[in-house]
Amino acid sequence: MRLSNIAILIVFGAGPVLAEGAPDVSNDLTVDMAPQQYRICNDRPARPAWMDELHPREAYKALTMMDLYELRAWERIAETEDCSCETRFPGWDEVSVEYAERFATSSNAEHTQAQLQIRRERNDIRQVVQDICEAQGNW
Repeated sequence: MRLSNIAILIVFGAGPVLAEGAPDVSNDLTVDMAPQQYRICNDRPARPAWMDELHPREAYKALTMMDLYELRAWERIAETEDCSCETRFPGWDEVSVEYAERFATSSNAEHTQAQLQIRRERNDIRQVVQDICEAQGNW
C-alpha cells in the first residue's frame, strides 16, 4: 500500500475514537437572566450603569474604572488587614468620584498608561492582600 492510503486508514480509524471524547455541544442559545453567582461574596454592589452602556470602542473607560476599583479595595484590605466582603467589594461611589476627576476626559492612550500604572501598583500589594484574604477564607 502506498503511504497516502495508510494515512487515510489511520485518519478514518482514529475518527470514531476522537469522536468519543468530543464535548457535548448544545444549540440552546437562550440567555440566562439569573444573577451571576461568584465563588465568594455574592452580595457585591452593582457597578455604575454607564459602564455597561458604553460603546465597545470606549470599553477602555470601564477597564480603567474596574482596575481603579480593585486597587482601592486592595489598598484598604492591606491597611486594615480585613478581607470581609464589605472591604473587598465596597460601593462604587468613592472610585466613581476619583475616576471622574482623574480620567473622565482622558484619551484612550492616557487610559492605557493609567491602567498599566494601576496594575503595577496592584501587583505590588497582591501577595500581602492574597495572604490576608486566604487566611480569612475570602480569596
